[in-house]
Amino acid sequence: MAETGSAPATRETPWPVGLMSEKIAAWVDRLGQVWVEGEITQWQVRGGHVYGKLKDLGQDATVSFTVWRSVAQRLTSDFAQGDRVIALVKPNFWVKGGSLTVQVFDLSHVGLGELLERLERLRRQLQAEGLFDASRKRQLPFLPGRIGLVTGRDSDAEKDVVRNATLRWPGVQFRIHYAAVQGDRAAGEVAAGIAALDADPEVDVIIVARGGGDFQNLLPFSDELVLRAAAAATTPIVSAIGHEADRPLLDEIADLRASTPTDAAKRVVPDVGEELAGIDQARARMSSRLGQLLAHETDRLAQLRGRPVLSTPERLVDERAEELVRWIARGTELADRAVEDRRRELADLRGRLTALSPRATLERGYGIVQLADGSVLRGTADAPAGTELAISLADGRITATSQG
Repeated sequence: MAETGSAPATRETPWPVGLMSEKIAAWVDRLGQVWVEGEITQWQVRGGHVYGKLKDLGQDATVSFTVWRSVAQRLTSDFAQGDRVIALVKPNFWVKGGSLTVQVFDLSHVGLGELLERLERLRRQLQAEGLFDASRKRQLPFLPGRIGLVTGRDSDAEKDVVRNATLRWPGVQFRIHYAAVQGDRAAGEVAAGIAALDADPEVDVIIVARGGGDFQNLLPFSDELVLRAAAAATTPIVSAIGHEADRPLLDEIADLRASTPTDAAKRVVPDVGEELAGIDQARARMSSRLGQLLAHETDRLAQLRGRPVLSTPERLVDERAEELVRWIARGTELADRAVEDRRRELADLRGRLTALSPRATLERGYGIVQLADGSVLRGTADAPAGTELAISLADGRITATSQG
């Protein structure tokens, strides 16, 4: 056995494990209190003391921590798994167990101002891209055949959505994608869930649900990865994060914001009782309207049947027959009168024509002398001696020769 001391350890004079552990403990103790930043991956309260684990934000490094009751009682905020914190700790090396733990003397959420500023920048960027515009909001289907649900496994949010939706419409079906809803894995898993359900042709609407939480617990639902996935989805998105004071940016991207998971179920699925009552009311209105219409048409038909033209149709025929006889008689009278008038007019014209006719002149003893070419002789100069003439009389023609 090598001699215990502070001489350097060699193969010939190795240190005992206890000596090495004591030196490690001394070195760690000289570090004193330091401020560290990380993410709480475990938070358990036992007997007023808190036992947990703190993970590095950028690499795979984790350390166990303890918050004694006296310190835990002084903390002014609530902490849970997934919170990003700054802690004042003192590292301790446990010689007997060979493990390193840190004792927490102060603990606070990290960078709320910085986080708020970063979220505000992201909000302005997405708003400038038009992702918050009301024109992008899609109408939810009246009765979705299948509802996609992104939520934590065995969470109250899952139970609230499924229970209330089933109560409203017993035949509703779900396709559930379980994801972490807080912590460093949450954003990636929620975004993957949205993308997977959006790619499913049977899913008609997607609900992203979580049962509330403090500001830091809700940060994954303001992560750009989740927001881009929701904006790219062609399936309507319902945000049901369940927090009024700190609304995540997913509420602005989603097609519908529900105040709680229960509210999401009520907004997405119609109530079968209300729909049946609406159908009954519609049937009653239709029956009433149809009854009124039939009654009105029946009254009109009775009024039409009561009119003389329909009650005694032969009366109309008789009246029209008498009128037709009168018109026939009147037409005959007018026709006879017109014929008689035309006859008298014709006789008058015939008399006038006869009086003016050359034949009538011939019958009174006159004659018409014509030359050989048929022209009428109008003077003696046109008929020198020896000219053959034709004389037309009332009863015929004779020829003659002029004597000069």
